[in-house]
Amino acid sequence: MKNVHFLGICGTAMGAVAAAMARRGFRVTGSDARAYPPMSDFLEKEGIDIREGYSPGHLPADADMIVIGNAMSRGNPEVEAVLERRLRYVSLPGALQEFFLWGRRNYVVTGTHGKTTTTSILAWVMTEAGLDPSFMIGGIARNLGRGGRFTDSEFCVLEGDEYDTAFFDKRSKFLHYLPELAVINNIEFDHADIYGSIEEIELSFRRLVNLVPRNGLVLVNADDPRCLGVTRGAPCPVRSVGTGEQADVRITDIEYRPDGCSWTLGGQRFALPMIGEFNVRNASMAVEAARFAGVSPETAARALARFQGVARRQEVRGAERGVVVVDDFAHHPTAIRQSLAGIRQKYPGARVWAVFEPRSNTTRRNIFQHELADALAAADMPVVASVEDPGKVDAAHRLDVGLLTREISRRGRAVYHGGSVNDIVRHIARESRSGDVVLIMSNGGFGGIHEKLLAALRG
Repeated sequence: MKNVHFLGICGTAMGAVAAAMARRGFRVTGSDARAYPPMSDFLEKEGIDIREGYSPGHLPADADMIVIGNAMSRGNPEVEAVLERRLRYVSLPGALQEFFLWGRRNYVVTGTHGKTTTTSILAWVMTEAGLDPSFMIGGIARNLGRGGRFTDSEFCVLEGDEYDTAFFDKRSKFLHYLPELAVINNIEFDHADIYGSIEEIELSFRRLVNLVPRNGLVLVNADDPRCLGVTRGAPCPVRSVGTGEQADVRITDIEYRPDGCSWTLGGQRFALPMIGEFNVRNASMAVEAARFAGVSPETAARALARFQGVARRQEVRGAERGVVVVDDFAHHPTAIRQSLAGIRQKYPGARVWAVFEPRSNTTRRNIFQHELADALAAADMPVVASVEDPGKVDAAHRLDVGLLTREISRRGRAVYHGGSVNDIVRHIARESRSGDVVLIMSNGGFGGIHEKLLAALRG
């Protein structure tokens, strides 16, 4: 096998795997709806030929294998050509397994919330300990400077998503990752477009636990009953980490400061220049996972103290006229609550804006109609955007933004519903005052709202 073609090559994970395969001597090509920097520049530097758009003519005549990204579906011209020509195809997780994961010590970080941060911390700690791990992360850890890297190390750290693998494989992505160690941070209902109930999600996590060998380990959140439930009767060792007395490894003596937090875990004191109890938990899971790889608590503590965070996780984008603009990936009621709590810790006494875009496949729906109101009402000045691309959900199941704003109002908050990004920018620029913090939450680009708002504040 020499020639590999990627459909959707400009995705963060797809691009990283494509580049790694090119470095291993494969001839790699790829196509994407929009090939744009920085990924297009990165791939071109790796010698990879990228084709704009999707067309049967983009498939090389000598392609030995086609890697089909999760965003591809039936009806895509190249997907249809692959099937009609009976070419060999595989999902991205399948390609990872085949070419990079067999024989490795794979550490897979899962859970509804905190996967990206925990994976980033673990990869950083193991890097600082000299283990030089490969890693695949759904975000950019500032210390690591990238979302993916493949080395000759025996260790590989992977963010394990419970979302489905591809249009032809509806199993969770993490079931392909051959875990020696699995972290389960928390389990809540999400991904309403593919799961019908929390029980279906729990079943997928049970299947993950069933893949961990007897000489491996599952680390679970001791304070989350669902995490404990999916590991009951596990065929492998399980270690729980949490604040309660039932935890095998307890988190105690947590102290919060505007510039970070500190706590004790297993007799060792740790400090992290990040805010929020959720990050104490994320870091504690990473420390315990690194300990399983042989990293001492002292080495982990030194690495944690120098961790610089993850892009789009409480990332300050700028400040104008005394108003701080913060970007966050939160798109679930629990994550919104945690993000707002963290902002209040970092900016005590500030008036906090919560600007939320219902964009994910779950928050476009009315599943969390009431929970979103509770979460957003924790802000002083809630702002709700219109549902992004509402046609993807039928009206009967779509989030009712009007009802959402009325419910927030009944909780005593002066909520604003913006019909467009420009409406929201004008409203905040007009109503904000020095000392305010504007937390913008979306799992997408939100129409460039961050820079538009900073520009409006300057004006």
